[in-house]
Amino acid sequence: MFDLEESPGNIMDMTEGNSLHKSKHDTGSVGNTDDGQKYDSGGVSYDFSCIYSKDLLPAEDGEEATKHFLQELVNILMAHVSKSIKRSSKVLDFHHPHQLKEGLEGFNLELSDQPENLEQILVDCRDTLKYGVKTGHPRFFNQLSTGLDIIGLAGEWLTSTANTNMFTYEISPVFVLMEEVVLRKMHTIIGWKEEDGDGIFCPGGSMSNLYSVLLARFHLFPAVKTHGMSAIPHLALFTSAHSHYSIKKAAAVLGIGSENVVLIRCDERGKMLPSELNARINEAKIKGLVPFYVNATAGTTVYGAFDPLNEIADISEHHGLWMHVDGLLQECNQLCAEYLFQPDKHYDVSYDTGDKSIQCGRHVDIFKLWLMWKAKKKSQLAHPLQGSEGFEAQVNHCLENSEYLYYKLKRRTDFQLVFKGKVAPKIKAKMMEEGFAMISYQPLEDKVNFFRCVFSNPATQREDIDFLLDEIVRLGSEL
Repeated sequence: MFDLEESPGNIMDMTEGNSLHKSKHDTGSVGNTDDGQKYDSGGVSYDFSCIYSKDLLPAEDGEEATKHFLQELVNILMAHVSKSIKRSSKVLDFHHPHQLKEGLEGFNLELSDQPENLEQILVDCRDTLKYGVKTGHPRFFNQLSTGLDIIGLAGEWLTSTANTNMFTYEISPVFVLMEEVVLRKMHTIIGWKEEDGDGIFCPGGSMSNLYSVLLARFHLFPAVKTHGMSAIPHLALFTSAHSHYSIKKAAAVLGIGSENVVLIRCDERGKMLPSELNARINEAKIKGLVPFYVNATAGTTVYGAFDPLNEIADISEHHGLWMHVDGLLQECNQLCAEYLFQPDKHYDVSYDTGDKSIQCGRHVDIFKLWLMWKAKKKSQLAHPLQGSEGFEAQVNHCLENSEYLYYKLKRRTDFQLVFKGKVAPKIKAKMMEEGFAMISYQPLEDKVNFFRCVFSNPATQREDIDFLLDEIVRLGSEL
């Protein structure tokens, strides 16, 4: 059952007598050969075995060692990126936890009291990628976090190099303005006026959902900020039975209580039933609870279902409830750390975003999206199986893959409904062990374990979908 959802030079002296060895004078970029040595394009080898992190910048005379170390790291990353998109490579080199803990071919997770040299650090970097899942592989279907955008990768490298935080314009002027520009563009796409929207980028969907509940509660009961839960009535919030678990988690974290999250029944396609929502709101009122929030899901995690937003909006408006839809771009909270956000700063403090978030300082997530947006054109693909330039075309490509999977399943006789939920987990286990593809499975309500195929990787093509189906059949025949 499926649900579609160099500088030239000789030996360079380092601190405490360590050295960066070069076999001859030359320049060039660093690379590996089959013998494991590091060479630049001119054939110069470098020995990292006697160099340690203390010899890198900001150490005096650490620039040369730092340059070669980072060049070698880039080579490791490039090799991984290139290998990840090759269909001949495995999605993962699977090992059980005890095997990784015990150590494999020099890869050791244990922490020593003595520092490792940079040679070992580079080995650790290679092995970390070697034994991890290649989420950019065209045959990784397990989660939405699949695929690798090279521009986004460049943005993440730059973001880490800048090593700044997102909470004031003073500390992060360019990134703060980038976030404002991107959010304003997103508001326009949604159809909001500029003054109607506000928001920040969150570290994930769970945090976004928590913010939405927090904002809804503060909007209706602002006294909770200073007086706590004792100053407000017994609340109830509503979400579909197929919604993300983070709604319940948010209720628990905010002191509302997970038992006060009312799950609304869905239809056979996984969409919330508006009539059921209205009935449960009325029931909550009769019980003395105060309904204040409805979460509508635009793309559930299992079925990929979209709740009927217009009908839910009408019900929410009728009962005076805050309606949230899969993201937080409405109204910021007013928690404020005054020592960070003084109103007498020498610039417009409305650009300080730290008082919009719980954690104050935020990782810079905006640059990757901003850079990708600038790099992509809003154009359609010349051919549906070639690379994507625009976000719109990229999404269309994923939808076409979903339709193709549905088309193929309807025409195959070796897929059918199963009544015992033991087959999918066994096939998944064998698939993980062999490592050539990866797909998730999940039960839901009265349904047994079924495969859940996710499409968000622009590298995935129809041949990968065909391979996935054939692989499931092959592994299933061996059970």
